Amino acid sequence: MHSVSRQGAPFIVFEGGDGSGKTTQARLLFRRLQRTGIPSIFTRDPGGTDLGRQIERWLKRSNDVMPRNELLLFAASRSLLTDRVIRPALYSGKVVVCDRYAPSSTAYQGYGRTIDLELVETINQSATGGLRPDLVLLFDIQPEEGLARKGSGVADRFQEEGIAFHNRVRVGYLRMAAAAPERWTVLDATLPRSTLSASVWDRVSGMLESLKATETTGAAIR
Repeated sequence: MHSVSRQGAPFIVFEGGDGSGKTTQARLLFRRLQRTGIPSIFTRDPGGTDLGRQIERWLKRSNDVMPRNELLLFAASRSLLTDRVIRPALYSGKVVVCDRYAPSSTAYQGYGRTIDLELVETINQSATGGLRPDLVLLFDIQPEEGLARKGSGVADRFQEEGIAFHNRVRVGYLRMAAAAPERWTVLDATLPRSTLSASVWDRVSGMLESLKATETTGAAIR
């Protein structure tokens, strides 16, 4: 299915395993877009709505959740986020910077929890209404290094999973990126923060310039 976010501004998603630094980079991009004067919003999946925050807290702490329950709860949160936050912003011409989206369910619940990938895809499609990111920035890191970055604080259910789980998640991400290189950009999450933010900006600014040129050409033809 083709992306349906081409109603105005682009939809940019940051993905990666635990400790990859994607949230930091997503916020840095959002701040740079604001400084540049580009209308934009920052949101999180699942934490971008009140319901999403409740689901996130419960899923990260509860020890009584089956994989299918987890998948469906994330999907419910994503559906609300898409309808209430993401689509309205895109239609109003704002760039949407989102910390995680549907690829997270494919990686964590599909590859990590080994739920049937076709089922995960069907549920993702239903939850998002077919909306796909125009750009996915994947921050790739060895799971051992990413988890070590999280430190000795209180770990959530996902961080407490064995290394085999996190390795499956990483494999899932890399397979998705390899299958759609036109939409995915893989970045080495071990590079310095400033290097990564520069790479992110190069990729995003180039995309924005390309879209602007396309829109100008289209307007001239019309």
